[in-house]
Amino acid sequence: MKNESYFAHPTAIIDEGCTIGTGTKIWHFSHIMSGCILGENCNIGQNVVISPDVVLGKNVKVQNNVSVYTGVTCGDDVFLGPSCVFTNVVNPRSAVNRRGQYARTHVGTGASVGANATIICGHDIGEYAFIGAGAVVTKDVPPYALSVGNPARRIGWMSRCGHRLEFGPDGMAVCPESGGRYKLENGKVICIDGL
Repeated sequence: MKNESYFAHPTAIIDEGCTIGTGTKIWHFSHIMSGCILGENCNIGQNVVISPDVVLGKNVKVQNNVSVYTGVTCGDDVFLGPSCVFTNVVNPRSAVNRRGQYARTHVGTGASVGANATIICGHDIGEYAFIGAGAVVTKDVPPYALSVGNPARRIGWMSRCGHRLEFGPDGMAVCPESGGRYKLENGKVICIDGL
């Protein structure tokens, strides 16, 4: 599709009424539905569905075969791995129309959702959380949490760069890549110096 501010492959379908940020790329066979907002510099892979009224922040990477349904919002710098999926109705039935009953899900800034993970609607994923491949999220995930399995459970904590944090007896950890310092206190992680 010809556009001065973003790129869309000729096979992509973009419905009327979308807002697409500068520098965003939309690849083969993807469908961007009406009313959704894609921030600047997003990358939408092949065969992706972005449903009506979904909001993606800046620099969101959506890998191939992902379905992001109405009710989902993502902060900046979110990574959605291949074939992950979001639900939006808790109790779907083919014969019962529940279009007005979509539950909300928010994926916080910097969070990553692994390949083939499923996010059950109505559960938020905290900033910089890391959802492992194939996990099934059935409850809220706190910021910086590393969650894996079915149902997903927290098994550790991650840095903003995506490294597992090892906390000492003083409740402090350092990211091996950035050198950023983190504090674990009362079951919550905070980044001390923003790295």
